Amino acid sequence: MRAGAPRPLFWWVLCVLAGLAQAAALAWPWPPLESWGLRTGQPVGGLQVLGLAALVLALRCAPTARAAFGLAWLGATAWLCGSFWWLFISMHTYGGLAAPLAAVAVLALASALSLYYALAGGLWWRWRHRGVFVQALAFAAVWTLAELARAVLFTGFPWGAGGYAHVDTLAALAPWVGVYGMGALASALAVLLAAWLPPRVGRPGGVWRWTLLVALLAWWLPPQVAREWGTPAGTLHVRLLQGNIAQDEKFAGDSGVPQALAWYGDELRRAVADPQPRLVVAPETAIPLLPQQLPARFWSDLWAPAAAGPSAVLAGLPLGRLEAGYTNSAWGWTPERAGAALPALRQVTPEADTPLAATDGLYRYDKHHLVPFGEFVPPLFRWFVDLMNIPLGDFNRGTLAQPTLDWAGQRLAPNICYEDLFGEEIAAGFADPARAPTVLVNLSNIAWFGDSIAIDQHLQISRLRALELARPMLRATNTGATAVIDHQGRVTHQLPRLTRGALDAEVAGREGLTPYARWSSRWGLWPVLWGALGVLAVLWGRGRRPA
Repeated sequence: MRAGAPRPLFWWVLCVLAGLAQAAALAWPWPPLESWGLRTGQPVGGLQVLGLAALVLALRCAPTARAAFGLAWLGATAWLCGSFWWLFISMHTYGGLAAPLAAVAVLALASALSLYYALAGGLWWRWRHRGVFVQALAFAAVWTLAELARAVLFTGFPWGAGGYAHVDTLAALAPWVGVYGMGALASALAVLLAAWLPPRVGRPGGVWRWTLLVALLAWWLPPQVAREWGTPAGTLHVRLLQGNIAQDEKFAGDSGVPQALAWYGDELRRAVADPQPRLVVAPETAIPLLPQQLPARFWSDLWAPAAAGPSAVLAGLPLGRLEAGYTNSAWGWTPERAGAALPALRQVTPEADTPLAATDGLYRYDKHHLVPFGEFVPPLFRWFVDLMNIPLGDFNRGTLAQPTLDWAGQRLAPNICYEDLFGEEIAAGFADPARAPTVLVNLSNIAWFGDSIAIDQHLQISRLRALELARPMLRATNTGATAVIDHQGRVTHQLPRLTRGALDAEVAGREGLTPYARWSSRWGLWPVLWGALGVLAVLWGRGRRPA
């Protein structure tokens, strides 16, 4: 060790702090620091770059590739634990798992996912003494490959990917390259910043550094100066419902279930009886029972006023039967569909179970991307699920790119809960421009995670989907954040979290495709993967082996 060089403990601590900074960058979790521009629940792109730059600095000073592997693993573990620590709440508070076991489970998940970034750090160490331009390209490539691995392998869990911290700072890039392209650019910026920080190990100068700096900072544009993609497709009045049913009561037959049926039922009937045409949206599992478990009177009381009114409804509920399996779904009914469903109900007494034949003509969306442990049990992990007291099950998957609900000149594309993490899957519905959605609708229930930063993080994720696809995003949730996001990623209307209420707004649909929608709808994430691999191949083959 060189005289005066920091000891290993310094680098370990630095990597932990760097990871925590990246976690806080997605949505600032502490009270606001207005003088620093830090607002609670808002993304902080500069903090994400600063945290990643600190990690790059530690990797550059690592004595071996193995040491770099360990430092990257430590930093990424801190980052991911800080990003989704709230999983502890679902397992311990609502699942009944002992606190130590719940904490270990979160740490184990973060540690396992961090191996992708550890491999990236160990590989990048070989380029640590090359020119800044080469270092930046190499780090952006290996870090992006790690992000893709986390997003895809073992069904994927990309929550907290670096690009989400830049929904306000690199917004102009979102319609071109999506969240992973934004994350790659932020990674390159981090290398530039690290090159100027002491200790200046392998800090080459030259025109490349300044060329790259100017080129990267030229993209640092806020959403309002980004190019306007697409054309207007008319407006639609919407009402988004937020029931605020406590998670520990939500599926209880003597409390949460009657609350949900009564409140959402009353709100749906009231909304469709209004003479103003609108779309009414109730969140994921707003109706917490299977349709056939409810008396025919419940549905006739909903569909009769809907059939006579000018409004459509989209509501979350479970669907299916024992022999065919179950799905986490959304039902939609327009006046015409509601009217067509009523005759079958008249064939039974009001208190009889609802005949499934009555539901055949309703619009249906089935969740495609299921949550591990929440909606399906991974192989060999049944023992873990059995430790918790949560109403879990193995659901069936819906297909990709399901038809839209067409209403009032808009094509409405639902997605449920964390499905909006997977932009490439939502983009699959844009393959045919003539049938591409004009409005995106997210139905969520994040009450599993209490009054935590997960609510704010999910809002930022939805904002980035709106930017990538240049479509408004409607969010109807149980506890928050129920909001309307316009096609430039701006939150225009929002209900207070953990309150019961209805949010009314005018939303403007959009036609036309962004570049991201064009390439992602055809090839998914493959262009990002091959781009990163291509960069590494070029750098590796430059004729001089990395130091």
